Formats: sequence, structure tokens, C-alpha cells
Amino acid sequence: MASIRRTLSPAFHGRSTHNGAAGFTSSPSNKLLHKHFPSSASSTLLNLVYRRGWRRSFCRCLFFFLIGLLVGITPFGQMDTDIRPKDFASPDLRPPHVHLQSDDPIFSYVALGVNTQLEQHNEVTDSIEPLKQLIVVTPTYNRGFQVYFLNRLGQVLRLVKPPLVWIVVEEKTVSLETAQILRKTGVMYRHVVSTRNSSDVKDRGVHQRNAALEHIERHKLDGIVFFADDDNVYTLELFESLRTISRFGTWPVAMLEQSKNKAIVEGPVCNASRVIGWHTNEKSKRLRRFHVDMSGFAFSSTILWDPKRWGRPFSNPIRQLGTVKEGFQETTFIEQVVEDESQMGGIPPGCSKVMNWHLHLDTGNVVYPKGWLLEKNLEVILPIK
Repeated sequence: MASIRRTLSPAFHGRSTHNGAAGFTSSPSNKLLHKHFPSSASSTLLNLVYRRGWRRSFCRCLFFFLIGLLVGITPFGQMDTDIRPKDFASPDLRPPHVHLQSDDPIFSYVALGVNTQLEQHNEVTDSIEPLKQLIVVTPTYNRGFQVYFLNRLGQVLRLVKPPLVWIVVEEKTVSLETAQILRKTGVMYRHVVSTRNSSDVKDRGVHQRNAALEHIERHKLDGIVFFADDDNVYTLELFESLRTISRFGTWPVAMLEQSKNKAIVEGPVCNASRVIGWHTNEKSKRLRRFHVDMSGFAFSSTILWDPKRWGRPFSNPIRQLGTVKEGFQETTFIEQVVEDESQMGGIPPGCSKVMNWHLHLDTGNVVYPKGWLLEKNLEVILPIK
């Protein structure tokens, strides 16, 4: 089948439409162009106008934008150039004030409760003071129950609130066995050696305690000094009560007699915290000025290295005497620390509670193995029935 293709001329767009055919409708502007210019020239001019129309729109927009910019930056009024710091201050974000009447029962109850809690909190904060340091002095020597005694005392001291320093004194030299025990207790300690010969005194702990007193005085340790022998039994309450001592404190001690068939109490008789007398049952010790056991008193360490603070008339070093009779070590030492009972304080109030015991356990016949180890295991044979 043959096909016919007809090329449309540019003048076709200038024709009017008939019978619903689509086309370009003639306008007065087109007629004016046809009147002055030929059809070919008018179409060329029209295309040129259409091509340059976007540039004209862009120029108009740019023109009006520049006019608006100039109008915007032109000052038409007076500007305040005085800039003050308050202009940059942050706004007040506090809630509006609410007027409450003080006679309102709810308001009064809330205000009273808040004020009471604040006062209690301030009182508790003001009353908190650092705990006094406890300086526990323990003389020890090699014997069968030494491991048991030191471990028992070390576990008790481990439960005491710090600060606490444990001064353990040995004779002549430091033993590795004792040092190992002290390291395992977890208590802050100082291992001291007494070089003096203790064979010339009846109480072998005299020179050891004096070595500890020299150590405290040399290093000016501040705290409460307490002589705690390793073979005694102590309660935690005793160590907590020691921190209430300002100068010198004493308390009753329960002990067994040498015959082990009778228990006695030795120490102060108190009216509240004031010492008014002494417990004593042994006739040989009634000549003593102060009837107290070596583990039945404690004192401030500043008495040793700061005598002017306590008004002591002499500055001689305070030491235990090795030339006195047995049983008089305590009273001769206390006489160097205080003048009379007025400078003492009884603990606990009333001195009505026993907080440590002196059992006088004799371990002289117990074998002391070197290095705490037995060379041979014990073999026990049990017959089968």
C-alpha cells in the first residue's frame, strides 16, 4: 500500500482550525505581524522573542531583588548602639511566686518537717569527727601457742574500724614465722625488735613494751596506746570504747588465779565515768597504788612526746621499770602518766562490763616446732574389729 507524507510548512501554524481540528489560533498580535512583515519574516521574529523571554524575566527578578536589598539595609530610624551586659543576661526561669498563708495547717506542717530534717542533717554533719587511731602494742616470743595467739588477736584487730596500727615486738631478732603471720592478718602493722636482754627481769615483756614506747615517741605517732598481750581474749566493744579516751582510761579485767580454780575481777570501781575505787583480791598486791592489769588501761600517745600539752612537770621518758617486784609493773608505770584518779576515766560508764579476759595459759611444756612444721607426720594405727 502506498503512503503519502506531507511536510507541514511554518505557515501552517498561522491557520485557523476548522471542524474541531487542533491548531494555533490566530491572535491580534499575529495579524499585526502579517500586516507589516511577510509571513516568513514574522515567524522568525516571533521565535527570536520566545528565545529571549527568559533573559528578560531573569533581569526583572534581579532588578527587584537589588531594590529590596537596598531598602532593607537603609536605616530609616535611630539605632541604640549602647550595648549593656544585662542585654545578654539569661532570662529568669524561676516559677512565679505563690502567696501562701502561714496559718494554713498543711503549709505549716510541711515547713516544720523540712526545717526539722535540715536541722538534723546539719547536726549530724557537724558531729562527724575522724576516728582516733589505735596503737596496739603486743610483745611476743617463740613458744608452742604463738601461732594460735597471734592469729586469734590478728583476726580480732582485722574487724576493728581503721585507723589502727599493730606494733608487734620480738626479742633480739625478727623471725620469719612471725613476719609471715603478720602479713596474712591484713592488719597494718610494724614489726619491732627489742635488742635488750630480758633474762635479768622477771617480766620478759618489759623491754619489749619499752621498745614500742621508744618507737612511738621517736615517730610521734598520734593515737591511743593499748598494751594487748597475745594470750588474752578481747571483745570488739573494747577497741571501739578505746576511742572515747582523751587522756587515760581504765576498765575491769576478768582473770584466772594462778591455781586456775578461781576467777577474779581486777580494775576500777566507777560512778559513771569517774573512778572512785579499785577491785582487788590478792593480799600481796594491796600495797599497789593502782590495782589494774596490764591490759586494763590505755592512754594518749601525746603524753609520751608532748608533755607540755598535759602539764607534766618533768620531761623524763615514760618507761616500764624492770627493777620492781612482780605485779607492780602496772602501778609504777601509771604513776608516771597520771597523778591520781581525777585524771582517769572509767569505761564503759559505770565499769560494769568485762570486755577482756586474762587466762594465764601455761604453754611451757608444749613443743615448739621450728618453722611451725613437723618433720614427720603423725601415724595412728586403728585396729579393725
